[in-house]
Amino acid sequence: MSKKITIIGAGLVGSLLSIYLSKRGYRVSIYERRPDMRKASISAGRSINLALSDRGIKALEEVGIMDDIRKIAIPMHGRQMHNADGSSAYQAYGKDGQYINSVSRGELNRKLMDLAEANNVDIFFNQKCEYINWQNNEIHFSNMNDRSTLSVVPDLIFGSDGAYSAARLTHQLHHDRFQYQQYYIDFGYKELTIPAGENGEFLLEKNALHIWPRGNYMLIALPNLDGSFTCTLFFPFEGEPSFQSLDNTEKVRNFFNNTFADASRLMPTLETDFFQNATSSLVTVKCYPWIREDKFALIGDAAHAIVPFFGQGMNCGFEDCSVLNGLMHKHKDNWEKILAEYQALRKPDGDAIADLALNNFVEMRDKVADPKFLLQKKIEAAFSKKYPDKWIPAYSQVTFSPHIRYSDALKNGKRQESIMQQVMAMAGIEEKWEDTSIDDLILQQLNH
Repeated sequence: MSKKITIIGAGLVGSLLSIYLSKRGYRVSIYERRPDMRKASISAGRSINLALSDRGIKALEEVGIMDDIRKIAIPMHGRQMHNADGSSAYQAYGKDGQYINSVSRGELNRKLMDLAEANNVDIFFNQKCEYINWQNNEIHFSNMNDRSTLSVVPDLIFGSDGAYSAARLTHQLHHDRFQYQQYYIDFGYKELTIPAGENGEFLLEKNALHIWPRGNYMLIALPNLDGSFTCTLFFPFEGEPSFQSLDNTEKVRNFFNNTFADASRLMPTLETDFFQNATSSLVTVKCYPWIREDKFALIGDAAHAIVPFFGQGMNCGFEDCSVLNGLMHKHKDNWEKILAEYQALRKPDGDAIADLALNNFVEMRDKVADPKFLLQKKIEAAFSKKYPDKWIPAYSQVTFSPHIRYSDALKNGKRQESIMQQVMAMAGIEEKWEDTSIDDLILQQLNH
């Protein structure tokens, strides 16, 4: 008799995990608090477009569904920087041919649900997890429509219900040594829109991630299949300027005209979007343990919610599924061994990508417009081209190198940054950055 597995949460990670498990012969059911987003209209203004990169792609390819997902993805080969003076500059990602993909969260989630059901997964909607009785592994749900109750007793439970996970909370409350840390940054985000042109054309470069870095805050825009761009304003909650201070339509439009002039011209619904769409907070969650014997595990944001500034939240969750799949292959049906090794491998990586994402916020909003920082990146890229086996830029380690663990990328990145600080401190570095003595210094430091 095949094991009965219940997944709490039909988001991106829960849906993908269900496909992996079903393909391995398990009987899988997903219980989701929200209505079916394929039928109900889910309000706009609460989602950041996602950047699907190599770690996520590897997981989707492993389970044989990447070709389906490619149809709803737009390649972005680099960042298009929009400077305050109206000029713009393009910065390619990684090496030639390396790119990340813009995907709509809603479109991707709908597609993954369809593929889950095509793989014999049952999905039950409007089912809110109230609590789990750990003595007999019984999950109690209440129906969000008629308040009726339901209990299920699977062999194994996965909590995949996001950053504010109900599964994690009930696990935490009944675990005497559960460690939990959440950290909010002082910035929120709001979704805005640049619509398509008259004939559905893209009004900005289609194959780029657009960034308007402004020191303490920034605007980004990612392309959609219909020619529009989903924009996200990352902005302080309080202070001047902030979400709090932009309290009427005139102030909003004036601020955008003065700060993001080229974007503002392309945003006819700016005022409506600004006041209708929610202002959402950004949280990092670290916790431990993620598992209970062979009965329960947290996965995705429920285990390790991160801020979106490295574009790795979804990719990290998809990689969780891929790692689990490898462990299922290694340990067959021994879920005690599978879950113990899953936790041992993924906990350090979840913590590492959380730290990397917070660090990248400072880089994206502030440093990417700094000439000294851009020179540093140019030196790193030139050295990496000459010595690809000795130096992979930190961004590429995270985004384009799924064989490198996040925890190793963090460690390598710190070491490389320390070497680059020595290089950038050299007198006249702006003039002699292409000199062979620079390569010699970096090689010498790497060999220490």
